[in-house]
Amino acid sequence: MKQLIQSFKTGETILEEIPAPQVSRGSVLIKTSRSLVSLGTERMLVEFGKANLVQKARQQPDKVKQVLDKIKTEGLVPTLEAVFNKLGQPLPLGYCNVGKVIAVGEGVSEFKVGDRVASNGPHAEYVNIPKNLVASIPDNVSDEEAAFTVIGAIGLQGIRLCEPTIGETIVVIGLGLIGLLAAELLVASGCRVIGVDLDPAKIEIARKKGILVVNPVAGDDVIKSVINITNGIGADGVIITASAKTDEIISQAAQMSRKRGRIILVGVIGLNLSRAEFYEKELSFQVSCSYGPGRYDEMYEQSGIDYPVAFVRWTEKRNFETILQSISTGKLDVKSLITERVALENYKEIYDNISNKGSIASVLEYPEESNASNTVVLHQGSFSAGEAGIGIIGAGNFTNMTMLPALKTANATIVSIASASGLSGTTMAKKYNIAKSTTDYNEILSDPAVNLVMITTRHNQHARMVTAALKAGKHVFVEKPLALTGAELEEIVAAYDGTKTLTVGFNRRFSPHIQKIKKLVGNSPMNVIATMNAGSIPANVWVHDMKVGGGRIIGEACHFIDLITFLTGSKVKAVVMNAMGTNPQENTDNASILLKYENGSTGVINYFANGSKSYSKERVEVYSQERIAVMDNFRVTEGYGFKGFSKLKTGLDKGHKDQFKLLIDRVKSGGDSLIPFDEILNTTKASFGAIESLKTGAWVSIT
Repeated sequence: MKQLIQSFKTGETILEEIPAPQVSRGSVLIKTSRSLVSLGTERMLVEFGKANLVQKARQQPDKVKQVLDKIKTEGLVPTLEAVFNKLGQPLPLGYCNVGKVIAVGEGVSEFKVGDRVASNGPHAEYVNIPKNLVASIPDNVSDEEAAFTVIGAIGLQGIRLCEPTIGETIVVIGLGLIGLLAAELLVASGCRVIGVDLDPAKIEIARKKGILVVNPVAGDDVIKSVINITNGIGADGVIITASAKTDEIISQAAQMSRKRGRIILVGVIGLNLSRAEFYEKELSFQVSCSYGPGRYDEMYEQSGIDYPVAFVRWTEKRNFETILQSISTGKLDVKSLITERVALENYKEIYDNISNKGSIASVLEYPEESNASNTVVLHQGSFSAGEAGIGIIGAGNFTNMTMLPALKTANATIVSIASASGLSGTTMAKKYNIAKSTTDYNEILSDPAVNLVMITTRHNQHARMVTAALKAGKHVFVEKPLALTGAELEEIVAAYDGTKTLTVGFNRRFSPHIQKIKKLVGNSPMNVIATMNAGSIPANVWVHDMKVGGGRIIGEACHFIDLITFLTGSKVKAVVMNAMGTNPQENTDNASILLKYENGSTGVINYFANGSKSYSKERVEVYSQERIAVMDNFRVTEGYGFKGFSKLKTGLDKGHKDQFKLLIDRVKSGGDSLIPFDEILNTTKASFGAIESLKTGAWVSIT
């Protein structure tokens, strides 16, 4: 299928050929007929992409600070590599999609095949969208009219926050597409609406829709005009849908408001507020979030868990439905806003001059027949018998920024890559000369050219995919963790017969720093303290969800359990964990874990998310036989009491390159797994035991 993407590196807009997505649980698969180009939002993306590095940095000062912090802790070269990798990832364009349902995922009952629907899907011939971001289209609403659903919901959410009542005067500043839609909805709600814009064409459209208009370019004084129209009272509410860097707009909004007026920001403007302007009138100010309640909530959008209507009357989905109903009843006229209809293949007519276009709304029309294949062949690879042909399942940041560069250094032969959307996988396939991109990972499992499957998906998919790959007779590498539950672990044990290698991405044991420490201390009993200055992750991120990410102890701290196991040369026999707070949850990310090892060694893991980013991220201390080894952030290791050794210094090296090189050699030449299977099981069980210990407050034995 074809999809429109935007290159952040060059600013070029591209119609890319990528594999069509598969329908997933809780979602519907839609064949697109129309999509609406959001000229304001997409113009900003195009212009940002075309800017040079300095201009990009000026537009995102918060990102510059993150880069500087990363340089301090990880060094210049790794940071630059990460930045350029990030810029190399394209962005899918569009969020106003209309089409027909062609497949319904498990757990979806409100849609059926053949339904016409509107969704926030991108400009692509096929889209897979979670059910709470999809709305059914009334029979009397055309596809091109329905394409206004999502962008209309953005304006509607601003109106809901403003809480206008019949007869109130509401000013809409910025009569672009969202502004015009919001203004017309306000008129339909019985409000007197004043529209402000600099463009005479937009002013004329608003006038025809019964909106009072003010145009500063024509000599109108915005503030005085509003005050005069309201007989000196001022506006009851102001909705700002404009996009401008100036602080003047927010000042004007305050000055034109009546006492205790409401100001809602939907657009993007300068926000250097004058306290006096807001204080004297007791003005309220609120920023509107996209389509409405549920936006950016993973439980609502991805898991399909709706908010009770009695408590959250208007969610983003219900806002979608309201816009469609308004179009159906004739209260919202969107056809008059369409200034051009362009076939998908002629997209350049819109995007090549998007910064100079005077269009209000551009509609993309899609062909009736299109390629629905789940696999795209980029080139015909030649793969010989005995070669370690690799199939990668998962195309996220780890794959892009860490694994693929390491595999390239190891001269690995990558046959195919699978990703849910198809876009990220195809982008990486082109960059790293991978033969095939697919959205169906079973294609990889059934491919005879693939004998090593590498899994880097979300954590809840690891165990299922590992089991399937083992049953398919493949060697397996899976990024940590191996599993999230004991039941999943049992399924892997049942599928593993020892004839193929199974490796978990515990890369730190392969770092030259850890290898050096191991060589220095041997297998004598020791005390190991590993500290992870992990940094905080917002509570709504999937990593914290015990069913999806496993929390940061099972999902990430397992790295250090394996590392200490490697250093001690022994297995964990008992574990206890304590966490910060009076009532810590199972997915805590501020915890200390104490490990007892079979050979008498002890390990302490301090996994903290409340530290400074300017401090080293990882630190390991080993105490043994009146000697101490201290590793700082996989860049410097210092020894105390060792004959002939005082310091090892390298660039940041967490062992990824050596891990993948050894893995490929092992697959080609045969032999046992890089990490003994019983150690992998022991580490996984110890991570489960840490969570159990937190709940019970007692030591947990690992058997």
